[in-house]
Amino acid sequence: MNLRTILLTMSVSFTGMIGAMGISKTRLGQDWHRLAPIPNNQGVAGPYAGVSHGTLLVGGGANFPDKLPWEGGKKRWHDTIYGLDAPDGNWRAVGKLPRPLGYGVSVNNDKGLLCIGGSDLERHYADVFQIELTPAGIEVAWLPPLPEPIANASGALLDSVIYIAGGQSSPNSTEALGTFYSLDLTQQPLVWRSLKPWPGPARILATSVACHGKYWLFGGAELRADKDGKVVRSYLRDAYCYSTAEGWSQIAPLPTAIVAAPSPSFFSGDGPCVVGGDDGSQVGIEPKLHRGFSHKVICYNVRSEKWEVLEETPMASVTVPFVRWSDLWVLPSGEVKPGVRSPEVWSRRIAKPFE
Repeated sequence: MNLRTILLTMSVSFTGMIGAMGISKTRLGQDWHRLAPIPNNQGVAGPYAGVSHGTLLVGGGANFPDKLPWEGGKKRWHDTIYGLDAPDGNWRAVGKLPRPLGYGVSVNNDKGLLCIGGSDLERHYADVFQIELTPAGIEVAWLPPLPEPIANASGALLDSVIYIAGGQSSPNSTEALGTFYSLDLTQQPLVWRSLKPWPGPARILATSVACHGKYWLFGGAELRADKDGKVVRSYLRDAYCYSTAEGWSQIAPLPTAIVAAPSPSFFSGDGPCVVGGDDGSQVGIEPKLHRGFSHKVICYNVRSEKWEVLEETPMASVTVPFVRWSDLWVLPSGEVKPGVRSPEVWSRRIAKPFE
């Protein structure tokens, strides 16, 4: 067998492996494109992000502006809201959040971005407010607060109903919340309702998606205190879907545990997707040796009821929401390694098999 034949055989074998994983060679990150970075040169984790009257908004979040955490740096929360009017444009400061805040849930309605819960250095919040970008600037409208303070939850908007799952009630919580709340935006007066939770552990930093007529909940971390009272995370693989007609159903578990993947996430024509995340394989590693988070995009196929590797991304951000903006899915900033953020903003055009 000559060298040319060997190389051809290797190429065919590699292509076959990629096909078996559900990835085509043309989709290894080539559909993802950079937009202008946010003006915060370090980037932020846990921002609120959405769209108001056609402008992409990113506000709040936290970073370590002076030193990295293992160097004694202190986390700082932010309140600036940035706006991007067009994909080929540049960001501009358009206003402020009511306070420095991050790690809440972001959802969109027809007017603007709803910011639900969240935290700062001192506490977690039950606040719920909408930010709308008007010709006069940012306007804030307050909605009924959550039944309790919550940060590090996951949630999404399905039709006219907001769902919020899990989270933590305070910065020093040693247990996650197993609560499941809903708010129907079409009903007056607006009232948060407590619903039956999913049939699995309480959790923080799970991934939520609203699509195909259901609310989906994947992974996250269960919390417990060790003998010294230190909080320990258990990384989760379990996955569920919820509908008002059928309640909760458990589906096939994730291929690996996934914590803090972008949430709400995006979806394809085949089903809900999870992008990257922390699988726990580097827990305990020295921070400066951390290799970063996963680049895999996995999708739950609602017809085959199986998880499939869809593609790989050029970025690997966690603790950040995906935003559907016109014909783009946008991932604005986020955490790329423990304690390290990035100002990069990435987008993926919505096209088949995406819808």
